[in-house]
Amino acid sequence: MLPKNQRLRLAQDLTVTVRSGARSGRRNVVLYARPRPEGGMGDRFGFIVSKAVGIAVKRNLAKRRMREVAHELRRVDGNLDIVVRALPGAAELSWEELRSQVNTAFASVLRKTEVR
Repeated sequence: MLPKNQRLRLAQDLTVTVRSGARSGRRNVVLYARPRPEGGMGDRFGFIVSKAVGIAVKRNLAKRRMREVAHELRRVDGNLDIVVRALPGAAELSWEELRSQVNTAFASVLRKTEVR
């Protein structure tokens, strides 16, 4: 599990990141990222898994897997707010496929935030 200071917990933080952040989509996941103006102590992650993904068991499985990938991706010296949105096919993916999609989207969104 991610430490409390590395999670986006407020709906307002998620909304601002989705609306104004850089976006990178893959077949089953979409990542949004924006630099935090106040600086920080590492990247913060938030997750959006709607009912379109499936029943509660599938949503929770997708969310747990995305949290684990985020745990691997977190950077202590980073300064981004990152939102990972699961699309309907995310619950059907294997662990490696989901990890690959999130990793490539993360690399893409990092490049986009550096350009800004």
